[in-house]
Amino acid sequence: MELTFYIAAAVAVLSTIMVITRYNIIHALLYLVVSFLAVAVVFFTLGAPFMAALEVIIYAGAIVVLIIFVIMMLNLTQEDVQREKEWLNPSIWVGPAILSAVLLAELVYIVAAGTPPQTEGAVVAVDAKLVGLSLFGPYILGVQLCGIMLTAGIVGAYHLGRQKKKVIHRFLQERSAAA
Repeated sequence: MELTFYIAAAVAVLSTIMVITRYNIIHALLYLVVSFLAVAVVFFTLGAPFMAALEVIIYAGAIVVLIIFVIMMLNLTQEDVQREKEWLNPSIWVGPAILSAVLLAELVYIVAAGTPPQTEGAVVAVDAKLVGLSLFGPYILGVQLCGIMLTAGIVGAYHLGRQKKKVIHRFLQERSAAA
């Protein structure tokens, strides 16, 4: 189990470095998903399967979809779309696919071994009900502030996208009036 932890941690570090060094946001997003999955495997090997599930659902699912949604709202021009098609050739998928295959092999090994992850010391498992009661009990203000912050980010991205469209539309109108 210890070897599985170190392999997953190495995959997480490597894919995070790839996120930082990629110029194209879509390429970085692919490596970000692999990084989130690797961190979920690390949580699972440490004996926190609920946290691993939350990592996959919240980060690898919701946050990545939010990033894609914001990219779509920024109204890419036809020129940008063509450039994206050129950048998304099959060789781009090789790195994330290899790292994901390593993580899949680790999970198959853990499940095939049939032994639950062992934690050192007296660690008490936390179930979903306790997390929910904690989030919507003493930490309700933090949850609400995070929701407001995410909503403000979406509204800001929409506003930036609309302004770009208005400026282009105004420029085209002035150009046709001058001609």
